[in-house]
Amino acid sequence: MHVTERGEIELRPKLKYTGHPLLDVGVATICAFAEKMDPADLTYEDLDAIADYMEETYPEEPLKSALTVIFTSNSGFSQPSWKDQPEKRQEYARKVLRAYRPDISRLNERCVFTGEPAVAISFDLKDHLPPGRTFRQHVPLTTGEDTINFYPYGDSGLPISGEALLAIHAFPLGSLKVGGRFLVVHADQPDLAYRFAAEFLQRNRKLIDAARQAGEKKLPEPVHRAGTALIDTLLGIETKRIAAGKAGLPAPITAYHLSNSGQGVGLDIYHLPVETIDFIEAAVGSKYVDQWRRLCARGWQLVAGKKGRGAQSLEASAEPRFNVLYEDLLRLPEDAARFIRRYFLRVPERTRIPGDPRATYSLRSEYELVSWALTELFLRKVVTMDQDRIDQIRSLGDALADYVKNENDRGFFRAFLMARRYDELRATLIKANLACLKRGRPPVIAFDPYVAVFEEGIDVPYSDWRLARDLTLIRVIEKLHELGWIQTHVEDLPEPEVTVDASQGMEARVEA
Repeated sequence: MHVTERGEIELRPKLKYTGHPLLDVGVATICAFAEKMDPADLTYEDLDAIADYMEETYPEEPLKSALTVIFTSNSGFSQPSWKDQPEKRQEYARKVLRAYRPDISRLNERCVFTGEPAVAISFDLKDHLPPGRTFRQHVPLTTGEDTINFYPYGDSGLPISGEALLAIHAFPLGSLKVGGRFLVVHADQPDLAYRFAAEFLQRNRKLIDAARQAGEKKLPEPVHRAGTALIDTLLGIETKRIAAGKAGLPAPITAYHLSNSGQGVGLDIYHLPVETIDFIEAAVGSKYVDQWRRLCARGWQLVAGKKGRGAQSLEASAEPRFNVLYEDLLRLPEDAARFIRRYFLRVPERTRIPGDPRATYSLRSEYELVSWALTELFLRKVVTMDQDRIDQIRSLGDALADYVKNENDRGFFRAFLMARRYDELRATLIKANLACLKRGRPPVIAFDPYVAVFEEGIDVPYSDWRLARDLTLIRVIEKLHELGWIQTHVEDLPEPEVTVDASQGMEARVEA
């Protein structure tokens, strides 16, 4: 229990999620440190506990140098002029990390984050800064002390409450330092936000302890790219949530890979919409997880091995930096058609990226990875395709697979996959129908199913007719595998190629 200067009793601090990513991740980190899911359950003792930890670790290595990326070297935690004055760093830490205490005076101004009264403290040791106002060394990605632009009447600085300032300083503990920046993950769903913060907090505390014991001056970073680290962490979290029976409603995620360093401010934003999150949550479920894991495993960078289409082995000591499937998940749903072609149909791509595994994808050697069930899940969750059209595509795929097996028409399979223009695709299907009629059999595809799959009107093809063709092929390949035909005709499978000019940032598609 705390008593204010007015004699009022405050039992709990006023911390809540506000929608601001840095503040919310900080609140989630405080909750994770206290092992309480709801910020309404936090007590002043909980805030004292994390403030104690931050006061002990922030002014010392490895966090002292790492935090310059967030709070700049002007922060009291890493002020170069205080190199031989550790007592000043400790005094600064106590000042900015304990401003939430209810016995500290408040201003009439309101905190820009929470709407609560700002604290009447100057956040430097000489009390030169205006009380309650924060700047770039306190709140990342804001302006410095001498910049008056963008403030009403030139009254610079952001008024802030003590609880909000603690949360802002806590968020690095609930983030991941990767690629020289901090990856801050903000989720609309409180449970997911908590789990990200808890995952990173647990990882950081272990790294901090290990570095301090070893006398290391730098906080270790994973070798992975930020996007790969984000998806890898998300998959682990969703797997644990499903195993515990605590999967919630899907909600979007936005991650900020940021630097507030004086050597260079930077911000990359990764957004995972609710459609992608919904797909990922379902993909790691028991029904799809085995097939999904196999696709993910083939997405990792190939660190060493022979060149060519065959499987490549990794050096035992090497660790891949990126997973192309993970990175491409961040481009959904806009890049859905290409995602399907790359990963569900196993069409290879040539790039200039060293170790890009997509160059080794092969329909011939990886037909077992082709799964209609996983593809259909993707269509429902990400593409949001109408179920009637999905069913029509599946039925067409079944019919074509039966035709290929019964007639052993290897040429049809190749022509259907390699068609570059819509008239070529249509001619291929007409030819197959004529072949059936000559043998006294019904046509392989009737008019209505054909129009339902490929045309939005008679002689007016869908703009995504290539997507419909790829989806049909996915079902054809899976069905031929089930029928045992494809195992004895592997060499008859065509291998289309897509060449990517990564150096230009543009993709030139060349189908062979």
